[in-house]
Formats: sequence, C-alpha cells, structure tokens
Amino acid sequence: MSTKNLDKIINMSVFDLLKTGPGPSSSHTIAPMKAGYDFVQRIRTLDANTLAKVNGVRVRLYGSLSATGKGHGTDKAVIAGLMGNEPSTCQPTLLNALCKLPKEKKVLDLGEKKLPIGLNNIAYCSVAHNFPYNNTLVIDLLSKRYSNKSKTIATDELDSLEKNIIFSWEYYSVGGGFLQWKGWTAPKTVKVPHPYSNMTELITLAEKKGLSLDEVILQNEIAISGLSKNEVNSKLNNLIKIMKDTVARGIATEGVLPGPIGLKRKAKRLKDRSDSLQTPDRYICLLDAYAYAVAEENAAGNTIVTTPTCGASGVIPSVLMIMQDHLNLNSVAQRKGLLVAAAIGFIAKTNAGISGAEVGCQGEIGVATAMAAAMIAHAQGYSAKVVENAAEIALEHQLGLTCDPVGGYVQIPCIERNAIGAVKACNAALIATNELPNTHKVTFDTTVNAMREIGKDMSCKLKETAMGGLAVCMVYC
Repeated sequence: MSTKNLDKIINMSVFDLLKTGPGPSSSHTIAPMKAGYDFVQRIRTLDANTLAKVNGVRVRLYGSLSATGKGHGTDKAVIAGLMGNEPSTCQPTLLNALCKLPKEKKVLDLGEKKLPIGLNNIAYCSVAHNFPYNNTLVIDLLSKRYSNKSKTIATDELDSLEKNIIFSWEYYSVGGGFLQWKGWTAPKTVKVPHPYSNMTELITLAEKKGLSLDEVILQNEIAISGLSKNEVNSKLNNLIKIMKDTVARGIATEGVLPGPIGLKRKAKRLKDRSDSLQTPDRYICLLDAYAYAVAEENAAGNTIVTTPTCGASGVIPSVLMIMQDHLNLNSVAQRKGLLVAAAIGFIAKTNAGISGAEVGCQGEIGVATAMAAAMIAHAQGYSAKVVENAAEIALEHQLGLTCDPVGGYVQIPCIERNAIGAVKACNAALIATNELPNTHKVTFDTTVNAMREIGKDMSCKLKETAMGGLAVCMVYC
C-alpha cells in the first residue's frame, strides 16, 4: 500500500455510516440531537454548586445549521437531545410531536433543578464564521434566562451574554450524522485485517487475497465492531427491514408535508399509477414511488436509515425493493450488496465528503446513487471491476450537483432527486454490466477526487444554505 494513504485507512463501521434516526437531514437533525444528548452527559459531571447557578440554556447555530435549521428541524432535534433522546432509539415521530408535548416534559434535567427548554432557546447566528467546520453549534449554560423570538441574532447581543456563560461546549456536525467537538480526537482505531483507503486498493487487495468485495468489508466489520458474523448479518437484515418498512409507510401515506411550501406527498399515487403501466415504464415508476416514499418520510421528520445521509435516504431502499421484487435477489444477495454499498460510501466520505454542507448534493444524492449502483451490480454477481464501473458512472453524472433546498426544507428538489438518483443507479449498473469492463476509462477514485475539488470550488450559497440555486429562483407562498 502507498505510504501516503496510511493516514486514510478506512476502519469505519458499516453501522456508523448506515444508521437509523429522524429526518430530514443527518447533518441538521441526527448530529445536533447527538450533540444535545452528549451535552446532557457532560453537565452531569459538574458539581452541584455550579449547577445551582444555572438559570438558562442557549444553543447557538452557525453555518447552514443557522441558515436552514428551522426547515431542517435542527431546532427541534437539539432540544430533543437535551431532553435525553438519542437518534437511534427515539420515537419515529418525536420531532413532529415535540411542540405538542406538555411543558413538564420539555426540560433539561440538572438534577435538583429542571430547566424549561424549547425552541426559544435557539440562537440563529452567522452563516459565515471562523469555526473549523461549516455546521457548528455551541451549547451554553447561562446564569440568566435566555429567550429568542427572532430568526437571527446580532453580534452585540451574543457578546452581552458572554459574562453569563457558566459552561459551554462547541460541537461540529461533519456530515452523515457524524459528530465532533472542540478538542475532539479520533477514537483509537482497530487494526483491520484488510487495510485500504480507496477503490483501487480495495479491488487490488481483494484480488490478491482471493476474496469477494463483500467478504473484505464483512471481515473488517467483525474486527471493528467486535460482532460475530451472525451478529453483523442480523444487524444488516434489520437495516434492510427498516428501509423496506419505511417504503411501506411512505407508500401508504397521503397528505401535505410539514412546512410552508404545502408540498403534497406523491408516493402513493405513483405506486397506484404504476399498476396501469407497461414495462419498462412500470419498473421506472415503481423505482420512483419507492424513492419518493422514503424521501417523503424523511421530509416529514420520521425515522429513516442514513444511506449515506438522511437527504439521500430514498435511493438505496428503492433499489433494494427492485432487487427483491423484480430481480428475485434473496436476502443473502441483498446483504452482500449492502456491504459493498457501504464500502463506496466509506471511500467517498474518506476522500471527499457525503455532506451537502461540505460538497453539495453531489456528495449526498451522487454518493447514494453510486452506492446503489455498486450494490445492484455486486448482488447480481458481477466482478469487482464491473462494480467499480457502475459506481463511477453513477457518481460521474452527478458531479456539480448543488444543494439548494427551497425554503430550507428537505423537500424541493430533494425528494425528487432521490427518485432520479434511483433510476440513474439502475441505469449505471445496466451500462456497467453490459459494457466490456476493461474499456471503461474513468476510475471511481478519479471521480471522487473530482467531486472533492468541485466541492471546494462550489460557493457556500450552493451548499445547503438555501441562499442560491433553486432556493432563490423559486417563489412560494
């Protein structure tokens, strides 16, 4: 292995990338809820005299957390975390029900003192800032009560409260629901049996050791998580079930999604209409319906699986449904395909990014599309080179895709993009499985590198801030 890649060896767990939690955005809801929960654990170590001085709490949001935090549910998510909820175990409809909870349930537990908390404890601060990560939030315990009823906070108002801060912690939402904080150091890594940092190294390693791609990822996962093979497979089966259950919920639900846009759900109608269509239209319409179903559940703030993010959570479940119902691929093939999909996500995250706030929607829908294309190719038994080509084709044709949510809500164009991504994934796999593999010129690593550079060049207006693109060109009431 090249020495220059040693610091990028991938030893991430599949279940850190693919995890359950509330939508509509892994960066804006899952990580902020984790931050709130983590803050609660930290303040429990403070002495009683310090806690006795506390009379208020404030959550400061920066970057796209501030710009689109209301539409993305950041305000509700961090309050839910401060109430002691975790993304993986909270009720599927918690965020939507939060405002209706009685006041005695909405408290920050300080032991002897129960501090009332709510959406007025959120401060929407500057979009441009000097923190090390775009999506930053700071949680403060104050000696005086805090209540904000405006959308933005003036700098002088923030400064006026500095002397009232008793305890504070600075958090970073770094994409895909992953959370870091000031002074954070990466946890001690486990030495994996099959070290790789990119697609070329993964394929070379697999060929040298005589392993399939899914076997490499499975054996690494066993080392990283400490789970047995059966336990890993059981957790994968559970994730697949949750994804399919989310499809079923979305297909069965009608009505208008939360927020001022007034967007009606379309999944059920698309599914119903597909019955009257002939192949291939029926096949494509079903893909669309399944992707819409999950993306609409996500937009409603309900529980989904991050694949690799909340905003892109509809692509892989849609393709899984097609693999099951139309390609007759069994649960074993689906699991193997999902492991390889995770590997694609690992490589993209390690070498570029998967967060709309960092690299735009090319990092969310684009990577999800690449993951799904690789999943379907591998599940059908094609070679590692074909799998790579499928992922590359899928990602290459999402390069430059901006994250421009209208009104800051993960609805337009986000929901529809999941459906388009699912269709692109199947088409990418179709091309890759029918071309001569060695005639394919562009590698997946090259395309990931291109995505990284495009993300760096992309204006912050086009990265989840709702300050550019369709978000400013579309007028809604």
